[in-house]
Amino acid sequence: MTKSLPDTMRQIRFTGAGGPEVIAVETVPLPKPAAGQVLVEVVAAGVNRPDIMQRQGSYPPPKGATEIPGLEIAGRIAALGEGVTDLAVGDEVCALVISGGYAEFAVAEVGQVLKRPGPLSLVEAAGLPETVFTVYSTVIQRGRLQKGETFLVHGGSSGIGTTAIQIAKQHGARVLTTAGSAEKCRFCEELGADAAINYREADFAEEVKRLTDGKGVDVILDMVGAAYLQKNIASLAVEGRLVQIAFMQGYKAESLTLTPIMLKRLTITGATLRAQAKEAKAAIAEGLKRDVWPLVEAGKIRPIIHATFPLEEACKAHELMETSSHTGKILLVTGR
Repeated sequence: MTKSLPDTMRQIRFTGAGGPEVIAVETVPLPKPAAGQVLVEVVAAGVNRPDIMQRQGSYPPPKGATEIPGLEIAGRIAALGEGVTDLAVGDEVCALVISGGYAEFAVAEVGQVLKRPGPLSLVEAAGLPETVFTVYSTVIQRGRLQKGETFLVHGGSSGIGTTAIQIAKQHGARVLTTAGSAEKCRFCEELGADAAINYREADFAEEVKRLTDGKGVDVILDMVGAAYLQKNIASLAVEGRLVQIAFMQGYKAESLTLTPIMLKRLTITGATLRAQAKEAKAAIAEGLKRDVWPLVEAGKIRPIIHATFPLEEACKAHELMETSSHTGKILLVTGR
């Protein structure tokens, strides 16, 4: 079943590895959904750090995926692949995609599609999938954050950070975060963080020690990498869990003291979302429907949107993300 569709669409392509200048707009035929997939008419798409890395040549899409960037979208179902029965053409949805989001139409696996939450516009909903899939699967599932525990997320003003603060707080945790300015720290606290540490002015490990009366935190979500590893270990409580999801400041730690890991019985784990099988992502989506979507529907969790840019201005969106001056999500809108 389909509705009347155009023959072509606009999409963003990287003409090579490099800076924002390699971003180009092109016109191509519409993709077609295979069995178990849907075609989404994209209203908005999220801009994420992995898109920057892909553009720079350090994060290619998985084998078999389109090279068109974009990991999350929101829009209307335009066509159904064979075997799709629980969605209909015209449904308003958001979805996690393996690639292809920077376009007017994109294909999504049906198991990674979620209905648009009632309180949100489609543009706002585009700021949800990548962050909620990531935070829920790493903090709640892999990190096993429990009610009453203390949670630390680095980069609290980022898209991941703003989502992590909200989900952890709604989960009943005490939430600490780091951010790079007094203004961003205030924003994180207004969003629900119990305390925000300006990492440019204070040693976050010392502040964590002070804020927890020397106990440390139970779960840390880290995107910084090697530069923070030893301090993260020092900041964990007995039986603490460190979940690594990126390494913006190094992937190789030249020196590491193992004693605290043994004495405090720590767990160091990590995950990437993009490379996981569609079945694994569908299982995460089921958890989101059960545990997170009701909170979004109730207005207790919301995407924080910093700026939107027209699709053809993806270059400006990437330039903004690389300044790290934003608070929350950066989105591209197609005008559809």
